[in-house]
Amino acid sequence: MVDRLAALLERFPVSAQLFNAGALCGINLLDADGVHGQLHLVRRGPLEVSHGGAPVRIDEPSLLLYPRPLSHRFSSDPEQGADMACANLRFEGGTGNPVAAALPSFVCLPLSALDGCQPVLDLLFEEAFERRCGRQAMIDRLFEVVMIQLLRHLMERGEVAGGLLSGLSHPRLRHALVAMHEAPTREWTLEDLAATCGMSRSVFAASFREAVGRTPGQYLLGWRVGLAQQALRRGRPLKVVADEVGYGSEAALSRAFKAHCGLSPRAWKQQHAAEAA
Repeated sequence: MVDRLAALLERFPVSAQLFNAGALCGINLLDADGVHGQLHLVRRGPLEVSHGGAPVRIDEPSLLLYPRPLSHRFSSDPEQGADMACANLRFEGGTGNPVAAALPSFVCLPLSALDGCQPVLDLLFEEAFERRCGRQAMIDRLFEVVMIQLLRHLMERGEVAGGLLSGLSHPRLRHALVAMHEAPTREWTLEDLAATCGMSRSVFAASFREAVGRTPGQYLLGWRVGLAQQALRRGRPLKVVADEVGYGSEAALSRAFKAHCGLSPRAWKQQHAAEAA
């Protein structure tokens, strides 16, 4: 089986940083900072979480994921509270990160639903509620492992409707997505991509659009532009970036870039620098 996550997480990784370990008592408001998502692991409740609409009640050990910045509120017993470990998540590329963009705005799962994750969770909670040397680094890495376990779970169970993760969940379409992720500079044709999936050209095109929500050509354009944005953020010259993402010239990349996000690479870079300042 092809590794659906390897190239994706290598190019667009997610990092975690613990910011709370212990009991949260009473009402706690967590304001969105415009940058980070958050991952909360509830070891003991009960707990109510709300982010607009009816509150969600948590009565068993659970995982709560906000992949994109979203203010939310926790309500628990004012004296006993709820035992939790909480981490900020940084998806490289921010809103342009394809993993963050493909996830629902809120995911809530019992910890027992994450097959094979119990040893990781046991170690994470043990480290979170003790004071040992290297604790922060250890917990941050364990949160990142939990994120990978969660992505596996969502794909294997087909619990994401539409978008990238939906395509990666498909037993055939995932081969085309992995091929584009691993070789973005190749001049992929519809016939080439269909062949990687063992499908006819017409069936592949219709199935891809239905599952992913875009045509294969649109998806490849978005993937290449995302890689280009990542390289530009790191200060790489536009001419070099054009070659690295499959365009023969700066002009060709600029046309693709503007078609995808409405800005030239130069204008996008200036806007990104202003937002980061």
